[in-house]
Amino acid sequence: MTKKKLATVWLGGCSGCHMSLLDIDERILDVIKLADIVKCPIVDTKEFPEADIALVEGSVTSDEHLHELLHIRKKSRVLIALGDCAVTTNVTGMRNCLTKEEVFNYAYIQAASNDKEGKTPDHPALLKLRDKVVPLQEVVKVDFSIPGCPPSADTIFYVLAELLNDRIPNLAQERKLKYG
Repeated sequence: MTKKKLATVWLGGCSGCHMSLLDIDERILDVIKLADIVKCPIVDTKEFPEADIALVEGSVTSDEHLHELLHIRKKSRVLIALGDCAVTTNVTGMRNCLTKEEVFNYAYIQAASNDKEGKTPDHPALLKLRDKVVPLQEVVKVDFSIPGCPPSADTIFYVLAELLNDRIPNLAQERKLKYG
């Protein structure tokens, strides 16, 4: 059996979903029997490689996230929206109640923690925020969604185990078995 290629990416979010992924603990050994981890926050590849499965945490908050997500979709056979930020924008989407200018004004001019310089940073290396934060499915086709803030390690493992064994995960059935 040929090992599949697994990638994980973190867009606009808090990394809680990746922490939940790590909470699968020793079951990671079952995952790596079936998949090579070709991209994740600690695998420093500059380009997103071809992947059979891509777990994408976070929402699309910037132009960089938009371009990265479009590239990930092209390179991935199965794309999974991992966690509530990826599925609904959750906390990251709270800034949608304000204009981008209001967000910058508060963060860089009015906030007590700023350096009192009174201007927003403008450097080519900084992310260019989009006017609105959007969930993944508003930009690309999402094959599976794993909701939760963060999703449980058991649910993440279930979905990965199913896909790595060439089965289609049934989250409704998994929840029924788990919760009755």
